[in-house]
Amino acid sequence: MAAEPRNPDAAMDAASLYREEIITDRKVGTIRLMVPITTEGAPDPSRPTVYAGEAQIMTNVGALPVSFEIDARTLAEAVAKYGDAAREGIERTMRELQELRRQASSGLIVPPAGTASALAGGGLPMGGLPGGGKIQLP
Repeated sequence: MAAEPRNPDAAMDAASLYREEIITDRKVGTIRLMVPITTEGAPDPSRPTVYAGEAQIMTNVGALPVSFEIDARTLAEAVAKYGDAAREGIERTMRELQELRRQASSGLIVPPAGTASALAGGGLPMGGLPGGGKIQLP
């Protein structure tokens, strides 16, 4: 993860280290095992292993990667639950895409309260329109 330009402190959290392992059947998808480790690189049994699935859906602009967490305690359980978790992840992604499309299609900009009354009074208030000159998106 890249550091934000305004926050140059990119120190890692030594208490939250994971080793990443990639598991694939080379047909359907990928499972990433996030194995908790200590700062020495040894497994950390005090924290659970995280299983994250990855899949792709085809859109009219190309393949869209979909990531999702798999609620499992073992690799065998993660493999068994991959299909259902992928389906839920894809459905969530499709809902998010539909919401983004809806927001983009209703690109109306509503002026802040009080703007209309200031303009109706015969001109702009001192210093121009309220809002500090920033473009406001819904």
